[in-house]
Amino acid sequence: MTGPDKNTVFPLETYNRLCFLKNIIKNPNILVGDFTYYDDFENVENFEKNVKYLFDFTGDKLIIGKFCMIASNVQFIMNGGNHLTNALTSYPFAIFGNGWENAMNGKSYPNKGDINVGNDVWVGYNATIMAGVTIGDGAIIATNSTITKDVEPYTIVGGNPANLIKKRFNDEKISKLLALKWWDWDLDKITRNIQNLTGNDLEKLID
Repeated sequence: MTGPDKNTVFPLETYNRLCFLKNIIKNPNILVGDFTYYDDFENVENFEKNVKYLFDFTGDKLIIGKFCMIASNVQFIMNGGNHLTNALTSYPFAIFGNGWENAMNGKSYPNKGDINVGNDVWVGYNATIMAGVTIGDGAIIATNSTITKDVEPYTIVGGNPANLIKKRFNDEKISKLLALKWWDWDLDKITRNIQNLTGNDLEKLID
Protein backbone atom coordinates (compact mmCIF):
# COMPACT_ATOMS: atom_id res chain seq x y z
CA MET A 1 0.00 0.00 0.00
CA THR A 2 1.08 3.56 -0.63
CA GLY A 3 -0.88 5.39 2.03
CA PRO A 4 -4.47 6.61 2.23
CA ASP A 5 -6.41 7.93 -0.74
CA LYS A 6 -5.85 11.70 -0.86
CA ASN A 7 -9.36 12.12 -2.27
CA THR A 8 -11.04 10.49 0.72
CA VAL A 9 -13.07 12.88 2.86
CA PHE A 10 -12.78 10.92 6.11
CA PRO A 11 -9.55 8.86 6.13
CA LEU A 12 -10.13 7.42 9.62
CA GLU A 13 -12.78 4.72 9.50
CA THR A 14 -15.78 5.41 11.78
CA TYR A 15 -14.47 8.89 12.72
CA ASN A 16 -16.04 11.83 10.91
CA ARG A 17 -14.49 14.74 12.78
CA LEU A 18 -11.18 14.54 10.93
CA CYS A 19 -11.13 15.13 7.19
CA PHE A 20 -8.69 15.59 4.36
CA LEU A 21 -9.53 19.24 4.07
CA LYS A 22 -9.32 19.88 0.33
CA ASN A 23 -12.19 17.45 -0.21
CA ILE A 24 -14.76 19.51 1.71
CA ILE A 25 -13.79 23.03 0.61
CA LYS A 26 -16.40 24.83 -1.46
CA ASN A 27 -15.00 28.38 -1.59
CA PRO A 28 -12.74 28.80 -4.65
CA ASN A 29 -10.61 31.31 -2.75
CA ILE A 30 -9.50 28.63 -0.27
CA LEU A 31 -6.78 26.40 -1.76
CA VAL A 32 -5.58 23.34 0.15
CA GLY A 33 -2.90 20.75 -0.66
CA ASP A 34 -3.11 16.97 -0.54
CA PHE A 35 -3.24 15.15 2.81
CA THR A 36 -3.71 18.30 4.87
CA TYR A 37 -6.22 17.43 7.55
CA TYR A 38 -8.60 19.35 9.76
CA ASP A 39 -9.82 17.94 13.07
CA ASP A 40 -12.89 19.54 14.63
CA PHE A 41 -14.54 18.79 17.97
CA GLU A 42 -18.01 19.07 16.42
CA ASN A 43 -18.21 19.15 12.63
CA VAL A 44 -15.56 19.56 9.93
CA GLU A 45 -17.90 21.95 8.10
CA ASN A 46 -16.88 24.49 10.74
CA PHE A 47 -13.60 25.06 8.91
CA GLU A 48 -15.02 27.42 6.30
CA LYS A 49 -17.08 29.16 8.99
CA ASN A 50 -13.80 29.94 10.72
CA VAL A 51 -12.35 31.64 7.65
CA LYS A 52 -13.66 35.08 8.54
CA TYR A 53 -14.32 38.05 6.23
CA LEU A 54 -13.36 36.23 3.02
CA PHE A 55 -15.38 38.24 0.51
CA ASP A 56 -15.17 37.97 -3.28
CA PHE A 57 -14.67 41.71 -3.68
CA THR A 58 -11.45 41.73 -1.62
CA GLY A 59 -9.70 39.30 -3.97
CA ASP A 60 -7.59 37.63 -1.28
CA LYS A 61 -7.02 33.90 -0.81
CA LEU A 62 -6.27 31.41 1.92
CA ILE A 63 -3.59 29.05 0.63
CA ILE A 64 -2.57 25.98 2.64
CA GLY A 65 0.11 23.50 1.56
CA LYS A 66 0.36 19.71 1.78
CA PHE A 67 0.50 17.49 4.87
CA CYS A 68 -0.61 20.23 7.28
CA MET A 69 -2.34 19.52 10.60
CA ILE A 70 -5.03 22.00 11.62
CA ALA A 71 -6.76 21.72 14.97
CA SER A 72 -10.29 22.62 15.97
CA ASN A 73 -11.32 26.28 16.14
CA VAL A 74 -8.34 27.64 14.20
CA GLN A 75 -9.47 30.95 12.70
CA PHE A 76 -8.21 32.88 9.71
CA ILE A 77 -8.99 36.62 9.63
CA MET A 78 -9.07 37.78 6.00
CA ASN A 79 -8.89 41.30 4.57
CA GLY A 80 -12.65 41.84 4.42
CA GLY A 81 -12.51 42.60 8.14
CA ASN A 82 -10.19 45.58 7.72
CA HIS A 83 -11.19 49.16 8.48
CA LEU A 84 -9.47 52.46 7.78
CA THR A 85 -6.65 53.16 10.20
CA ASN A 86 -5.22 56.42 8.85
CA ALA A 87 -8.50 58.31 8.57
CA LEU A 88 -10.17 60.46 11.22
CA THR A 89 -12.54 57.56 11.88
CA SER A 90 -12.47 53.87 11.04
CA TYR A 91 -16.29 53.63 10.93
CA PRO A 92 -17.52 52.00 7.65
CA PHE A 93 -20.15 54.59 6.66
CA ALA A 94 -20.42 53.43 3.03
CA ILE A 95 -21.86 49.99 3.75
CA PHE A 96 -25.02 51.53 5.24
CA GLY A 97 -25.99 53.67 2.23
CA ASN A 98 -28.83 56.14 2.69
CA GLY A 99 -26.64 59.10 1.79
CA TRP A 100 -23.43 57.50 3.10
CA GLU A 101 -22.71 55.26 0.10
CA ASN A 102 -20.07 57.60 -1.38
CA ALA A 103 -17.95 57.79 1.77
CA MET A 104 -15.22 55.60 0.25
CA ASN A 105 -15.06 57.18 -3.21
CA GLY A 106 -11.40 57.43 -4.17
CA LYS A 107 -10.34 55.47 -1.12
CA SER A 108 -9.76 51.81 -0.32
CA TYR A 109 -9.63 49.67 2.76
CA PRO A 110 -6.26 48.19 3.83
CA ASN A 111 -5.38 44.90 2.15
CA LYS A 112 -2.41 42.95 3.49
CA GLY A 113 -2.63 40.15 0.91
CA ASP A 114 -3.21 36.42 1.06
CA ILE A 115 -2.66 34.12 4.00
CA ASN A 116 -0.09 31.50 2.98
CA VAL A 117 0.45 28.40 5.10
CA GLY A 118 3.36 26.23 3.95
CA ASN A 119 3.70 22.46 3.92
CA ASP A 120 3.95 20.20 7.01
CA VAL A 121 2.66 22.97 9.29
CA TRP A 122 0.96 22.15 12.59
CA VAL A 123 -1.55 24.76 13.76
CA GLY A 124 -2.71 24.22 17.34
CA TYR A 125 -6.17 24.56 18.85
CA ASN A 126 -7.81 27.99 18.83
CA ALA A 127 -4.96 29.74 17.02
CA THR A 128 -5.79 32.86 15.01
CA ILE A 129 -3.92 33.79 11.83
CA MET A 130 -4.23 37.34 10.52
CA ALA A 131 -4.43 38.56 6.92
CA GLY A 132 -1.20 38.79 4.96
CA VAL A 133 0.74 36.31 7.09
CA THR A 134 3.02 33.66 5.58
CA ILE A 135 3.81 30.59 7.68
CA GLY A 136 6.90 28.71 6.53
CA ASP A 137 7.21 24.99 5.87
CA GLY A 138 7.52 22.82 8.96
CA ALA A 139 6.43 25.52 11.41
CA ILE A 140 4.44 24.81 14.58
CA ILE A 141 1.83 27.25 15.92
CA ALA A 142 1.07 26.82 19.61
CA THR A 143 -2.44 26.59 21.05
CA ASN A 144 -4.25 29.94 21.51
CA SER A 145 -1.62 31.87 19.54
CA THR A 146 -2.40 34.94 17.46
CA ILE A 147 -0.17 35.17 14.40
CA THR A 148 0.25 38.78 13.28
CA LYS A 149 3.52 38.47 11.33
CA ASP A 150 5.34 35.93 9.17
CA VAL A 151 6.61 32.71 10.75
CA GLU A 152 9.96 31.33 9.63
CA PRO A 153 10.22 27.70 8.42
CA TYR A 154 10.74 25.02 11.07
CA THR A 155 10.18 27.36 13.99
CA ILE A 156 7.81 27.04 16.94
CA VAL A 157 5.88 30.19 17.85
CA GLY A 158 3.31 30.97 20.53
CA GLY A 159 1.58 33.73 22.42
CA ASN A 160 -0.59 36.75 21.66
CA PRO A 161 0.92 38.20 19.61
CA ALA A 162 3.01 35.15 18.81
CA ASN A 163 6.76 35.20 19.31
CA LEU A 164 9.54 32.74 18.57
CA ILE A 165 9.78 29.95 21.13
CA LYS A 166 12.57 28.05 19.41
CA LYS A 167 13.81 26.67 16.12
CA ARG A 168 13.05 23.01 15.59
CA PHE A 169 16.52 22.30 14.13
CA ASN A 170 19.79 24.08 13.45
CA ASP A 171 20.12 26.25 10.35
CA GLU A 172 21.99 23.62 8.36
CA LYS A 173 19.34 20.97 8.92
CA ILE A 174 16.54 23.44 8.14
CA SER A 175 18.22 24.32 4.84
CA LYS A 176 18.50 20.64 3.94
CA LEU A 177 14.86 20.00 4.80
CA LEU A 178 13.69 22.96 2.73
CA ALA A 179 15.70 21.69 -0.22
CA LEU A 180 14.43 18.14 0.30
CA LYS A 181 10.72 19.09 0.01
CA TRP A 182 9.65 15.59 1.04
CA TRP A 183 5.99 16.57 0.69
CA ASP A 184 6.50 16.71 -3.08
CA TRP A 185 7.81 13.14 -3.31
CA ASP A 186 5.63 10.51 -4.92
CA LEU A 187 3.62 8.42 -2.49
CA ASP A 188 5.74 5.32 -3.03
CA LYS A 189 8.84 7.16 -1.85
CA ILE A 190 7.03 8.71 1.10
CA THR A 191 5.73 5.28 2.10
CA ARG A 192 9.21 3.77 1.87
CA ASN A 193 10.48 6.51 4.19
CA ILE A 194 7.75 6.85 6.81
CA GLN A 195 9.95 5.28 9.50
CA ASN A 196 12.74 7.71 8.61
CA LEU A 197 10.50 10.76 8.25
CA THR A 198 9.25 10.17 11.78
CA GLY A 199 12.83 9.96 13.01
CA ASN A 200 15.43 12.74 13.00
CA ASP A 201 18.31 11.41 10.87
CA LEU A 202 18.33 12.86 7.37
CA GLU A 203 21.04 10.42 6.30
CA LYS A 204 18.66 7.48 6.67
CA LEU A 205 16.29 8.70 3.96
CA ILE A 206 16.20 6.35 0.98
CA ASP A 207 15.29 6.71 -2.70
